[in-house]
Amino acid sequence: MRIFIAFEGCCEPFDITQGHTVRTIKQMIKDFFHIQLSDNKQTRRYLELSYAGATLQDSWSLPDIGIAPCSTIRCLLKEEDKPVLHVFSPVTEETLSVMGTVFLLSTSVSRLKSLVSRQTGLPVGAFRLTTLSGLELYDCNQLDEYAVEVGATLRLDTWDGWTELLRGCSLGHRHTVQRYLSEEEPVMRFQQRVALYVAAFFGHLDLASWLLRRGVRAEEPVGVHPYRTWCRDTDHPETAKCPVHAAAEAGQLHILKFFVGSSVLNLVCPDPAGFTPLRIVLRYGHQECVRYLVIKLWSVVSFPGLVLTMGLYIQVKRWACKAQKKASRWSQRAPSRARVGDTVLVDGFTIPEMTSKPWSRGTRAGVRVRGRVLPALTAACNPNCHSHDPSSVLSTPNAPSRLPHLHPDTTVGSGREERSTEDRRGRRQGILSAEGRDQNRNTWRSKVPLPAISRDTNPRPQFIYASPNSSLILSSSLDSFTKYSGRTTRENAIYCLALASAFTEKTWLHQLGMARTLAQRTVQKLF
Repeated sequence: MRIFIAFEGCCEPFDITQGHTVRTIKQMIKDFFHIQLSDNKQTRRYLELSYAGATLQDSWSLPDIGIAPCSTIRCLLKEEDKPVLHVFSPVTEETLSVMGTVFLLSTSVSRLKSLVSRQTGLPVGAFRLTTLSGLELYDCNQLDEYAVEVGATLRLDTWDGWTELLRGCSLGHRHTVQRYLSEEEPVMRFQQRVALYVAAFFGHLDLASWLLRRGVRAEEPVGVHPYRTWCRDTDHPETAKCPVHAAAEAGQLHILKFFVGSSVLNLVCPDPAGFTPLRIVLRYGHQECVRYLVIKLWSVVSFPGLVLTMGLYIQVKRWACKAQKKASRWSQRAPSRARVGDTVLVDGFTIPEMTSKPWSRGTRAGVRVRGRVLPALTAACNPNCHSHDPSSVLSTPNAPSRLPHLHPDTTVGSGREERSTEDRRGRRQGILSAEGRDQNRNTWRSKVPLPAISRDTNPRPQFIYASPNSSLILSSSLDSFTKYSGRTTRENAIYCLALASAFTEKTWLHQLGMARTLAQRTVQKLF
């Protein structure tokens, strides 16, 4: 089979066999044209073959994807910078790439958390960074103190029981956010501020409007978790960022209009660096947002018999808000402070509660058996207490007796579900590290919009020649495919259709045939 390779203005013929893959053809091109390729930790210089508008992958065979003899394939020599670090996020189940130079490894952990926050849309107070071995990276330390090398993979962990909440925030599902809110009032208020920050970053107007009706303000800083409010000296500087700053960084024009419409104080709300939303959108080059904020700042506010400029009106509004706060502070009692028995987290001393564990009813209700009070605080408040075992506190002699549960215990099932979740997570991480094309599953899922999975359980008429064990054979085969490929049959079909749809110059029927061929080759590789 003869094909033609177009490279840098010339077109040369190449004779290949049916068993030659794209990787083999690239090696033939490299030897023929004497091309110097490189692949180190910082840069990568490689060849790319494209046909019909799609990039050919190294494992493909030309006849399998419908490339006929005497076809012309374009060859390009590309050079790209490799990511300095990779960060795996259990919230989105994706591996993010942090670009930059090697000098990033000599900066502080707080600087890296700021970069990760701008990519994920999560505030810095909602997650922490750890190594794959579980070693936590503290904000005040440098990255080179943890021996982090170029190309290393870190892990983004959030508070226990927050994974589903943050996933719902990033998708804009208001009912999901309502379901996974904590029942502890301080924690719930912090979760709502985090939810508004994430909704502003991704542009979810419905979720943002619901949170504003709940009393959350866009010009209010997100802050830190209530368990860490006492350690202000070691807080990350960007904990003072507000949801309006996230909307300005992401260029969400509709969210900015909604925030300014709710309160004009959002126009001049400064971030930790002292930048207003106008300076932020100018820095990131969002032209539509710049035009809107400039027009709004130079507008006037009309009252009966009085016209004020926006700057003067904002000053009056600030004065009125300060007066309202002082009046409410005088009329109400002093805010509650930390009490004996409250959970206190100390870096390096207490058991961390940011391990991305799934949601449970005990976590939502605030019953944290794992969280311990500091021994020194307990001893100071109760001198007669000599045991720091949480079980001794729970089983006090004065505690009322409890009747046994009438329903069967579900701890075994929950433990099994957690173990199965961890197994799936470990297998997914292995697949992500082995196949770079599966690092971002949303990329190929969004290209092929398919209907939802059918939940129809109505019995179907059996085929005449169907054997009694046909359903068992089919289900076992599907389970084996999911186990060894890391994708379900539905996900594999979406993946193959997404690859075939990249051939934009082909007809839809031709793309469908290519997808079927790719799906067959996937099964043949496994077995």
